[in-house]
Amino acid sequence: MSSFSIGKTLSAIGLSIGLAMGATLAHADATLDKINQRHKISIGVILSGPPFGTIDPKTGEHLGYNVELAKGIAQKLGVEVETVSVLAPNRVQFLQQGKVDILIANMQYTDERAEILDYAPTPYEEVGGAALIRKGAGISKWEDLKGKPVCVSQGSNFIKPLQETYGAEIKAFRSQSESLLSLRGNGCVAAVHVSPTMHALLDDPEWADYNLPLANDLIPSKSVIWVRKGEHDTQAKIDAIIRDWHRSGWLIELGERTGMASSQALRDLHEQFRSAAPLATK
Repeated sequence: MSSFSIGKTLSAIGLSIGLAMGATLAHADATLDKINQRHKISIGVILSGPPFGTIDPKTGEHLGYNVELAKGIAQKLGVEVETVSVLAPNRVQFLQQGKVDILIANMQYTDERAEILDYAPTPYEEVGGAALIRKGAGISKWEDLKGKPVCVSQGSNFIKPLQETYGAEIKAFRSQSESLLSLRGNGCVAAVHVSPTMHALLDDPEWADYNLPLANDLIPSKSVIWVRKGEHDTQAKIDAIIRDWHRSGWLIELGERTGMASSQALRDLHEQFRSAAPLATK
């Protein structure tokens, strides 16, 4: 082959590679394109009980704080919303397999989770864990759980500190409801789940024999919205929406409306962003 032909071939190869790389960059985040094309966003939500989420037994409608967050995202994007009920053990798989576009699923930030998923860096809340315990159990501090069975959800970020810091014996269940059922059946001495839900249970007469005797929440952590790894366009769009929520105070208002008590971290974020320019409409 002549040097001219070789040069021509190499140029063609280089052009092909360049075009392929350009196409990859142009479609690096297909999720946002799909959302706009179908005019709908699919959002995985945890419906584990008030205030985060419930299902209306008559209509099957999804209700609660997580659902309202999902509706808020859709409204800002100018699209319809589909909320998909997920559980702690399958929520990551639902996102990775494309069954949902993003996750608003009681999934606080951890370094381990950030290794497999991306997330909007601005948190929308801060939530820790609370221990629901039968009255008279003699447990008054987290250290009292050492060597005792504690019920949690599979994949919970509370498992590590309960085991490593407090020496609890973990019993992990597919759902929060199964965990709480085990607690009622004396399968464990405490059930540890997100604090707002545990406090909401105390308003139910069925839980009159239980309380939350431990003064401090377990590892208060940033509540973030998760996206698939590498989806930076979706990540940036969602993050801008969250910052605008903080600017307007909408998240504080939503918490008051849904029974989700605002953390100090949320109020601090409102102060941080309140002077920012409003988010441009779609």
